[in-house]
Order: sequence, then structure tokens, then C-alpha cells
Amino acid sequence: MKLEIENLSRRFGTRTVLQAITLQADDGLLGLVGPNGAGKTTLMRIVATLLTPSSGRVTWEGLDTVTDANRVRASLGYLPQHFGVYPELTGRRFLEYLATMKGIHGAAGRRRVDEVLELVNLVGDADRRLGTYSGGMLQRIGIAQALLNDPQLLIVDEPTVGLDPAERVRFRTLLAGLTQGRLVILSTHIVSDVEAVAARLVVLRDGRVLADSTPEALIDAARGAVWEITTDPATAGRLQAGWAVSGLVSLGNRVTIRIVSSSKPSESAQLVEPNLEDAYLLTIGAVRRAA
Repeated sequence: MKLEIENLSRRFGTRTVLQAITLQADDGLLGLVGPNGAGKTTLMRIVATLLTPSSGRVTWEGLDTVTDANRVRASLGYLPQHFGVYPELTGRRFLEYLATMKGIHGAAGRRRVDEVLELVNLVGDADRRLGTYSGGMLQRIGIAQALLNDPQLLIVDEPTVGLDPAERVRFRTLLAGLTQGRLVILSTHIVSDVEAVAARLVVLRDGRVLADSTPEALIDAARGAVWEITTDPATAGRLQAGWAVSGLVSLGNRVTIRIVSSSKPSESAQLVEPNLEDAYLLTIGAVRRAA
């Protein structure tokens, strides 16, 4: 299986949202990361056949997402950033309704609903109304509907926004278990969502690909550019105003601040090992030097 994105651009009026994107991907989990407004959702909507490119093309298994959109959709599952449900329906009834809409009828539809409920660990809650579900449960129902047609290409856009930390971990674990025999694209601005589950990261900013790499390679590139300083709150505040800060811990009247910078931010700064959040800030160009 293969996804190919060739010289893809998209404009809305005079505003260019995507600029000459070229990527290839096969099975596994691909993390698409970047700040809000980077163009991630636009790219995902084009791959999901919901938008047409202004130039360039996208193909899945050789099928063009514009001219062969219906055939692409047959092997596509999509969880959009804003996923709506009918709160008065139970989880099971909602999925049965969507299965029918996707052409999976009768006993076959009911069997498939049971299968996806098992996959997302919602069998015990399947007959509760969706209006009583937590945010994490609703996102799992979203994944369940995307899996109804057993897609080879699964696209998930900003799935953990608004979830608590435990729900985010459960959701990431769920996605990591769905990669066998399919390509999963996880789009997010939360770097920790992809750190433990994606073997490949594509970093997007201002509609351009800044990096297409592995988490390990991005972290290696950040070595020598991450610093820690323990200081008083007033000094920490000044450092925050002038440097790219990836972490801050306050303990009483002392503050430990973590700064990403290609130059030493203060005499007391000590080099430390980078993590993926540090590497991401360096990649997107958030690093700056105080005036």
C-alpha cells in the first residue's frame, strides 16, 4: 500500500495554505506535527478526498483522490478534528446507523459494529447514550466509525484536544495497535501524542514541510541546543520573555527553566539532553536569542 503526495499546493483566495508538499508513505503510523495554522487539517482533508488541491496531486494505491475519489473512500477511514454525534443514540445504534450509510447492512453490519466496539474497548458501554460518554469515549467512538469499513488508510486529525492525560494515553495506545496492515496518519500540534507511537514524523509549518525524519534523528539534531537554568522567579520571567522555553518547574522561591537555544542563554545555563518537545521547537524555528 502506498500514499503519494506530489508537489501539492492549496490556496484559499489569495492565501496559500499548502506549498509544494511532496511525501510518500506506506504502512505504519506517520505523525504529522506542527503549530496551529500550519496547514495540517487542510492536508488531511485533501488526502481524505474532502478538498481538491489547487495544484499537484495525491494518490492512494495509484488512485487519484480527485478523479478516483469514490474508490479511494472505499479503503479510507477518517476521524476529523470536530466529530459530531447524535447524543440521544446509544453507541451501538450510532455505529449501526453509520454502517448502513457505508453500505454494510443487516447481520454483516451488526457483526462489524461488534468487532469495532471490541477494538476500541467500548463493548461494556455500547448501549449507553452518547450524551453520557466522556470525551475520551467519544473519540473512541470516532475511531470505531472510521474503522467500520476496515480501511487500509486511517486519518486522525487532532484527536486528543480536550482529553485529560489518562484519556490521551489510552487513545495513543489504541492508535498504535491499529497499524498492522494499514497506514495511520495522526495529525496533531501536541508533540507528546506522537512521541511514543510514531516511527516517522513530518513537521509542517506555514504550509511547508520543515522535516521528514524519525523522533530519534530530530532529538540527535537538538543536542547542544538545550539548556537548564535554576534561578529566582523574577529572572525566570525575564528569560521566558526572551527565549524559547520548553519547560518550567517552580519549587518555592526557585525556578528551573528549560530553554532551547543555539547559543548559551546565560552564564549559569547548563547543557542537558534534549527531548522531542525541545527538538520540535528547534525544528519549527521557535528558537530565538534575547535582545
